[in-house]
Amino acid sequence: MVVFPNGKINLGLNVTRKRADGYHDLETIFYPTQLQDVLEIIHGDDLEFTVSGLPVAGDSTDNLCLKAYHLLKKDFTDLSAVKIHLHKVLPMGAGLGGGSADGAFTLMLLNQKFKLNLTQQQLMRYALQLGSDCPFFVLNKPCFASGRGELLEPIAVDISVYKIILVHPGIHVSTAMAFSKLKPAVPSNHIKNIIAQPISTWKHQLLNDFEAPVFAMFPEIKQIKESLYAAGALYASMSGSGSSVYGIFKTGEVILPNFPDHYTLNA
Repeated sequence: MVVFPNGKINLGLNVTRKRADGYHDLETIFYPTQLQDVLEIIHGDDLEFTVSGLPVAGDSTDNLCLKAYHLLKKDFTDLSAVKIHLHKVLPMGAGLGGGSADGAFTLMLLNQKFKLNLTQQQLMRYALQLGSDCPFFVLNKPCFASGRGELLEPIAVDISVYKIILVHPGIHVSTAMAFSKLKPAVPSNHIKNIIAQPISTWKHQLLNDFEAPVFAMFPEIKQIKESLYAAGALYASMSGSGSSVYGIFKTGEVILPNFPDHYTLNA
């Protein structure tokens, strides 16, 4: 069985406070994109995990696909061994949620393949054990997210009539490092209010708190955002804690600088 874990972008991202447990509370809108990995799971004599496509850093035993399998195996002890193959298209450390999507889609695919009959809410509870933004990929529709990113409220936001240009500069931004540079604060205007306004008004209101510290460390990422606006973007922003930057354009031809890696979505 094959599925296609998709990424996400963040429409606005406010980090509102650091909690006593060491996590941060945030507010953002998760919006699914068409850029996808490929995940295949078949029966196997032993548990096996392989990867192709873009390189995946770190020890493969820490991959969220394997963690998702072991998470279900604890509660479904007769779960058969499988071979998992992941073809990576979504870059790591890019603010697109690719690893989280892979973990969540592994849970959903195993649930389907072995007829575990887990409900969406049960899958979301398992997904939260993998990571704060993993439950979003079980719902996989535009959501206002709060808490650590796990409190999800579906929201009526549709930018599919626009062209989204997504640029990945090939820079890995450490989420932990980006959080360490932040000064949490409650914004004066709520994201849900801003997002209800025309996109033409978002530029100076819909903010990503990670941009200031990340741009200070990597001015080339800031330059990408400025270049997207220069090319006619209605709105441009870094996604998550970076390093990917996207621009929202009216449909039609868009003349871009020579970006290293860029993708056209929703065209």
